[in-house]
Amino acid sequence: RELPPSGPDVLGHRDLIPANLLVRGDRLVGVLDCGSFGPADPALDLVAAWHLFDRSRRETVRAHLGSSQLEWQRGAAWAFQQAMGLVWYYRST
Repeated sequence: RELPPSGPDVLGHRDLIPANLLVRGDRLVGVLDCGSFGPADPALDLVAAWHLFDRSRRETVRAHLGSSQLEWQRGAAWAFQQAMGLVWYYRST
């Protein structure tokens, strides 16, 4: 099913997958691959929370960002879409 937009597009990274995040210890120290930076669904950058954190940490991120239920569901949908793309990519390589 399609989720309606949660608001206007915002400037975002649009590819915050784990491979594009540099971490030292427990701190984020850098972000790679900014070539896709531009207008996007604000929920698209929430995929990092879905890829990296367990449920309790995701809820902490959501509360800190003030994401609505709709925006949070859209973030989950984007994370699922990216994960499915990886399945097809690695299946054929």
